[in-house]
Amino acid sequence: MTDVERKGVSLKKDPEQDFTSRCHIFQTLIIYRFRCSVGALSLNLWTPNLAIPSHGCVDLPETGQGIRSWILIDASGNSQVIEIDKLSIIGCYGISARDLRILDPIFVYPTTILGREKAIVANLEKIRCIVTADQVLVLNSLDKNVSQYVRELQKRLTSTGVAELKPWGSNTRSFRSPSSHSPFEFRALAVALEVFSGSLDFEASEIEIEAYPLLDELTSEVSSFNLERVRRLKSRLVALSRRIHKIRDEIEKIMDDSEGMGEMYLTEKKRKMMESSLNSSSCDNDKSDGKSLEELESLLEAYFVVIDTILSKLITLKEYIDDTENFINIHMNNVRNRLIQFELLLTTATFVLTIFGIVIGIFGINFPVPLFKDSHTIKLILVITSICAFIIYSAFVCFFKWRKLLFL
Repeated sequence: MTDVERKGVSLKKDPEQDFTSRCHIFQTLIIYRFRCSVGALSLNLWTPNLAIPSHGCVDLPETGQGIRSWILIDASGNSQVIEIDKLSIIGCYGISARDLRILDPIFVYPTTILGREKAIVANLEKIRCIVTADQVLVLNSLDKNVSQYVRELQKRLTSTGVAELKPWGSNTRSFRSPSSHSPFEFRALAVALEVFSGSLDFEASEIEIEAYPLLDELTSEVSSFNLERVRRLKSRLVALSRRIHKIRDEIEKIMDDSEGMGEMYLTEKKRKMMESSLNSSSCDNDKSDGKSLEELESLLEAYFVVIDTILSKLITLKEYIDDTENFINIHMNNVRNRLIQFELLLTTATFVLTIFGIVIGIFGINFPVPLFKDSHTIKLILVITSICAFIIYSAFVCFFKWRKLLFL
């Protein structure tokens, strides 16, 4: 067979093979387009929409190292809201990252007051501030305690220069005479303690106002609803007492640490750092330091008394709750004892009636006895059985009273 014939034979077979190959290719393209469409649909359904800013970077959640809003108050009472990052605060105010972490609202730290080289770091729950010798940096918040602290501090600083360190709710006279001026850091710390103690006293008063009527109602009517209300009230009381204990222990720890109180006298330390030459004697410096420590100690002692008074009020309320619980327990035990006594009497009566029933059952058996033919005999037996049952029951009751099992 020649080459032309071979080519002719191959040309005769090409249409069928070409049709088969085309069908296979067409099927492959359909499957491929279907998979692509399904993949695109799944991406549209399951891929989240990422908000990409104009500069091309994806917004990331805050990791605690970003910029926060602070309220800056200077010695003249002027305030402004600034945004500053943590590294700038550490560099400007000379505090460590650990101290700044105490002020971070992300973390939960107990009430803390720390004296550092250039600042006082105070964490009074919602009031988180950094106090220096001439300004206060307060963490900006929508809480009413923060706004009250800013307003009260501005009011004190813009007054006629009279620096009276008188604690909130205290009937004692102020610790500074009207002609003297307290250091800025002491005034800022005093206002913070005043607002904080006032907030604690307000919460304690709310609990006290709600507690006494509720406890009186509980003693008159013991119900699950009143018990649940008392349980919630006691939980609030315990939580508030724990918070007051923390600030009380913190103030007591500062008062016992003379070096720590010395670290808080920032005005004197700033003055010493700004002196170009040592013109004043060491004796004058020692007197000034001793006076400042006495002033700070008097201030802390005054607020310690205020907080201790609030704590004493809560302790009294807790004792009243405990007395109410003991009264209810005694009342419930008395009711339980009465029920037990009643159950004992019922059990004894059931036993006596069982004896009476046994006698009646015996005489109800059908067997020939000449005694049963007389109708008066059965009546006599019933009367005798009833009298014996009453005697047995009375004997049991007397026995129970003799053994002091019944208090009737």
